[in-house]
Amino acid sequence: MTAQSVPLAVGLVMASTAAYAQESGSDSGPIRTLSIVPRVSITETLTNNVGLSSVDPQSDLVSEISPGIRIDSQGRRLKGYLDYSLDKITYAQNSSSNQYQRALNAAGTLEAIDNWAYIDFSGSISRQAISAFGTPSISNTSINTNQTEVSSYRISPYVRGRLGDLASYEARYSRAITNSDAGGFGNVSSTEGSAKISGDSAIRGLGWMADASQQKFDYSASLPVQADRFTVGPSYTVTPQLRVSANVGRERNNYTTADMQSYGNSGFAVNWTPSELTTLSASLEHRSFGSSHNLSFEHRTGRTAWKFTDSKDILQTPNQLGVVSLGSIYDLLYGQFASIEPNPAARAQLVNAFLQANGLSPNATAVSSVLTSAVSLQHSQNLSFALLGVRDTITFMATRIESSPIDTSSTVSNALTNSLFFNQRGLSVNYTHRLTPDYSLGILASQQNTSGLSSVQGTKLRLLNLNVTGRVGKQTTASVGVRRAVSSGGAPYTETAAFGTLIMQF
Repeated sequence: MTAQSVPLAVGLVMASTAAYAQESGSDSGPIRTLSIVPRVSITETLTNNVGLSSVDPQSDLVSEISPGIRIDSQGRRLKGYLDYSLDKITYAQNSSSNQYQRALNAAGTLEAIDNWAYIDFSGSISRQAISAFGTPSISNTSINTNQTEVSSYRISPYVRGRLGDLASYEARYSRAITNSDAGGFGNVSSTEGSAKISGDSAIRGLGWMADASQQKFDYSASLPVQADRFTVGPSYTVTPQLRVSANVGRERNNYTTADMQSYGNSGFAVNWTPSELTTLSASLEHRSFGSSHNLSFEHRTGRTAWKFTDSKDILQTPNQLGVVSLGSIYDLLYGQFASIEPNPAARAQLVNAFLQANGLSPNATAVSSVLTSAVSLQHSQNLSFALLGVRDTITFMATRIESSPIDTSSTVSNALTNSLFFNQRGLSVNYTHRLTPDYSLGILASQQNTSGLSSVQGTKLRLLNLNVTGRVGKQTTASVGVRRAVSSGGAPYTETAAFGTLIMQF
């Protein structure tokens, strides 16, 4: 099967499996919700710097036509979503740069055998920056050699169940493949096997767990990596809302050496859920490369939603293993609307309708993804916030990433080597105001700072975007706007553009 046919195949599998789930429902009625929404969008952009050049900026009229489809399923056996589009981009003054771009965001779980065997799958196709220090882009339509298409697919069958009243278990196998169009850089395939078992003891509240895993990563531009781990430890439920756990074990890996080496590891974790509106989890581990940690806090009120994460760990392939999400803003609103609509499928439709009506992008990020092709150590902090008023909505995102290489035996000898050593800080604020029930005004301001080992590797990108979005028909939405982008440092340029988009759903 070719890469081009994978999104269509995934969509057909989702649709046919969901249809089967509906047919095999109980006599009381369907047991799933299936939504299939085809669409087509047309965008015209007039820019004064299509090539993002500081020396010879060229104006151009960029035309896009993008058919797409959205599938959501919440069946008894299949739960998932798929969003795929194919974008035809033409340039009035630079016809030699005419191109097609694909976009995919899909994930789901198929229950193959009732309450025992499952298959997780995910896929993504997106544009990513090749180097953290190259020219940054605001739009995928800019003619920029520092951008490339990256596709990732992952499938993970697993079984889970109980061993009588003694313990619960899960055994999983995962296979993932990532390819980029950047001359083979960023290509990686991985396999992972894991087994987990946990149970309760005779002492009330006291439990135990054991976890074994093996990971293998094959890179196109660096040496392969393998990591084997085994941990075991107790857990204790202090209260129904508070649970603590600890673990000790051994791991073998070649993260920092050419040959496999053995190390000891230990750690602890805390999970606290004081209410349905607030959750807090934290973990700390001592590993072969130092300490790793993970902190997550979520809280919501009647009108606000908050989320903060802080993590430091080995990252074999950042954003490239087919692990996809619908975006920080989508996740915030999905949790916020839980009290309004408990049904997952109906809630997803509600969130999508809200985003579209307010001209918000569910996939918005504070920093752009960067292509890497070797193991790195990454410390990431993310804060997102949403304030939902009667007519006004404010979303805020802040991200801080520190990345450093850990694979000292890497054979990468191009710009990607330096891309493993970078710091990124991003801030994005989006304000939308409902002018009428059908029209809204949106203002987006963002800034991204990137720095490296030397002063010439620093870039700063600032963006101001204004747009008006509204419904012009029962199934048609239109948007017009202007943007101003200013890049300084190692890749300086300025760009001003006006754009208009028409989206028709069927």
